[in-house]
Amino acid sequence: METSDRFSASQSEEGRYRLLVEAVTDYAIYMLDADGIVTSWNPGARRFKGYEAREIIGQHFSRFYDDADRALGLPARNLRIATDTGKFEGEGWRIRKDGTRFWAHIIIDPIRSTSGQIVGYAKITRDLTERKQNEEALRQSEQQFRLLVEGVTDYAIYMLSPEGTVASWNAGAQRIKGYAPSEIIGEHFSRFYTEQDRQTGEPMKALAAADLHGRFEKESVRVRKDGTPFIAHVIIDAIRSNEGALVGFAKITRDVTEKKKAERSLETAREALFQSQKMDAIGQLTGGVAHDFNNLLAAILGSLELARRRVPDDEKLVRYLDNAIQGARRGAVLTQRMLAFARRQELKPLAVDLKELVESMSGLLKSSLGPGILFQQSFPEKLRRVSADPNQLELAILNLAVNARDAMAKGGLLRLEGRQEDEHVRLLLIDDGEGMDDETLRRALEPFFTTKGVGKGTGLGLSMVHGMMEQLGGKLTISSDKGKGTTVELWLRNADGAERDDAVASAANNGGAARKRSRLSILVVDDDSLVLANTRDMLDDLGHHVIEAASGSEAVRVLSQAANLDLVITDYAMPTMTGVQLAEEVRRLLPGLPVILATGYAEIPSGSVDLPRLSKPFCQQDLINAIDALEM
Repeated sequence: METSDRFSASQSEEGRYRLLVEAVTDYAIYMLDADGIVTSWNPGARRFKGYEAREIIGQHFSRFYDDADRALGLPARNLRIATDTGKFEGEGWRIRKDGTRFWAHIIIDPIRSTSGQIVGYAKITRDLTERKQNEEALRQSEQQFRLLVEGVTDYAIYMLSPEGTVASWNAGAQRIKGYAPSEIIGEHFSRFYTEQDRQTGEPMKALAAADLHGRFEKESVRVRKDGTPFIAHVIIDAIRSNEGALVGFAKITRDVTEKKKAERSLETAREALFQSQKMDAIGQLTGGVAHDFNNLLAAILGSLELARRRVPDDEKLVRYLDNAIQGARRGAVLTQRMLAFARRQELKPLAVDLKELVESMSGLLKSSLGPGILFQQSFPEKLRRVSADPNQLELAILNLAVNARDAMAKGGLLRLEGRQEDEHVRLLLIDDGEGMDDETLRRALEPFFTTKGVGKGTGLGLSMVHGMMEQLGGKLTISSDKGKGTTVELWLRNADGAERDDAVASAANNGGAARKRSRLSILVVDDDSLVLANTRDMLDDLGHHVIEAASGSEAVRVLSQAANLDLVITDYAMPTMTGVQLAEEVRRLLPGLPVILATGYAEIPSGSVDLPRLSKPFCQQDLINAIDALEM
């Protein structure tokens, strides 16, 4: 080829390279001389460095560096590296014409002559600011996330390898499980499981479930470093690569022990509330039934006694009537038990010597217990009198003694002990029988709950005693262990000096019965027609003049019209107007006219405590005693 042709071809090739460089706008491509002076400048350089060619050609390239880098001699060092190694490549902050910074990827290639001398440098710069910002944002995000995870103390958050080895450990994991990072990272997570769970393969089953379904969640017992168990809520998430390969597991554990305790406490409180509501509902029902039954018994007893007095001298007929009266009285005892359970029993608290009461019934207790049970009693010399209804207390002690006997099928010992406390006397009934398990003990005071089998117990005994003790201002407690016997304690309030004992009360009643009685004009009020008729007949048999009223409002009309009334006997539980409300009307209309309240209930408003009571069901002698007690 001719020389002119080669020169023409060379110029043509150089032109193509120049056109290529001038067309590039995403890269700054320019030349430096051997001293670092800019000798060329392409549009890419102009676009992101901001200099026109005329402004920068002839200037040293170090002006693209910040002051700190220039002070460190980085421009010269980069040229030296390119000279020594044949290439410099790096990233760093550079300065635009307007003073703003950008992150640059730089390549510097040395240009040599045919003799190997450095004649300059080719420099290519790319603006990677956006990528740098994204990387920085990602780095900050990862750092914040790491700080977040490490700062969480309520949750154990850590990573596992696909095999279950602990790969990370946050502060929550250390707090909850007790291990420092140096103690647990690299160890298998199965050490958090109980020995039984490890033997059944629960740790690997959890990982397998997370791998299969992507997630595993469960609440179960885990073990801390010190060996103490806790209830953990566990979540395990499988972590996969972009290609879907399993790279590990993220595990989050929360200690829910206190939460579970709170839930159990709440459930216990709910059960207690439900039980209280159930007991109250049963008590209302039982009290209502007992009240109605009392009215029936009152009519039956009164009528039988009147009939008994008028029958001819027929031995068989008299025996039949006596049997009927006996049955009615037993029914009255049953209603008293029902009312005691419902806490509506009409109790007559007196000052009772507990030691004397137990000694007086020791013969009955021994015969009730049978030959297989040894009976002992222990009371201190000085024991204060207690406030109690002696008849009901005897029934309660007998009931508890029979329960103890039934718990000692093979024989045993029953001890009754009295102990003086500050404001109470404590009566303990201690047996060495079979005792009760926790569930039986928990339900022991429930009405109708019995362990004696079908037909062998009503289930009202303990609940009746409990109701009576509550009504007297005391309490009943039970402690028992399966196979170790049972102790029942009756806490009875100390009696104040105003109460009379049973003997004094009986003497007063007997003395009153001997009085000479005058004929009285008596208003009898009851909404039950049978009770009303029965009370009228018993009073009429005693020679009194009787006026009847079937309601409180009818009684008020009688009071406004009748003259020379001596006494009002009224039922308490009546619709619209109770006996207490009627008594208030009597005081307003006829001050000084005495009122006797006939009731089987104990829960009567406190404002009526001064009213004399007549307990249902009552007989004719009870009427006589109540009237005589008024000293009319």
